[in-house]
Amino acid sequence: MSVPPRVVYKRRQTITALPLYYSGHLLKKRPKEKDFKRYYGELRGATLFLYEDDTQDTYTERLDLEHLKSMELESPYQRKAPTPTIFTLSLHTEELQLKMDNADTGEEWRGYILTVVKKQIPSKLQLLPGQLHKLNEVLYEEKKRNPQTSRPALPPRPPFLQSSGSAASSSSTSETKSASVMPECFFDVTREEAKLMLEENPENGSIILRPSTLANNYALTLRQQTDSGPDIKHYRVTAMNSRFVIELETPVTVSSLNDVLKYFLEKTEYRFHPYIPSQPYDTRIEVSPPPKCISINSSKAVPKAQVAPILRSKTKEQLLPPTPKPVESEYVIPDECPDDQHQMKAQLDGELQEVLKMRRENIYIEVGKDGVNTYKNQTHVKSQINTIPWNTDSTDA
Repeated sequence: MSVPPRVVYKRRQTITALPLYYSGHLLKKRPKEKDFKRYYGELRGATLFLYEDDTQDTYTERLDLEHLKSMELESPYQRKAPTPTIFTLSLHTEELQLKMDNADTGEEWRGYILTVVKKQIPSKLQLLPGQLHKLNEVLYEEKKRNPQTSRPALPPRPPFLQSSGSAASSSSTSETKSASVMPECFFDVTREEAKLMLEENPENGSIILRPSTLANNYALTLRQQTDSGPDIKHYRVTAMNSRFVIELETPVTVSSLNDVLKYFLEKTEYRFHPYIPSQPYDTRIEVSPPPKCISINSSKAVPKAQVAPILRSKTKEQLLPPTPKPVESEYVIPDECPDDQHQMKAQLDGELQEVLKMRRENIYIEVGKDGVNTYKNQTHVKSQINTIPWNTDSTDA
């Protein structure tokens, strides 16, 4: 019993999660294939899904037309001629041919494919006004569905995979936001680099999420241990309208890359683990040498005082510096005397000068007289000199 077309349509819409723009029978052939193979094709978004017939709910093959380079017609358009039309599509990774039964059907396929890919209606189309009106509706829906066709910004490459010659560029705001929603096992690496990471560090994990070489596509690399040795497998994950499709025999649609990882962990009964690089640890304790300005002889540094030290009162003798001892055969220069001592010294000098003057006068007067008077006068002068209060502390030169 055949499945009703409505049920098949709902199943396809659930699996692909994309709006249907155009459908019909066509033939496909790759350069290595000899003959064309017939399919039933559905253009959903910018992706062409191929089914073996119109009753199959799961697609057999899909062609990502997002980065279509060119779509060239093998023969000129001839409406009256019943000959089939062949187009050569140059994709991002390969070239293939699509064949339609007649020229009218081929022109419609060409118009819809170029409209959803280039986001504009081709200038030269041999279509009716009603067909052009449908193309305008498809163009409006496609721009509304996918306003940003570029792939989300990827997190920076891990440091251990960056070349030594090129410095790591600073992460922008968009990269920071995208990295916050990415799983921990997501790395911006190629297929070969992911394989090398899993082979050389199996203890870090066995699942790596990475970007694919195709636009709007990601990939999951998984390493599993078998009886014959480790086996590396790669799975494609396609981003479609804020959803992600895991390309399995029965495609699975999830809402984020974290759900992609969660789906694989659940299906493998958590026997595999996400790849998370281990953090290095130090095994030796090393002390750097002290600076040259610090003495290494001192066992303990003296801490600085937090408060001012207490000053004790000192006596006058402690405050004055010690008097240096005179060296032999050297003159001692007396210290300066106070003002009162200078006055006393000047007074004594004046009195001494007067006494000496009186003595000279007496000596001159008594010259020629008898020696008795002279002796008396000399004795009187000496007695006056002895009565002068001399200061022993001061020295007269």
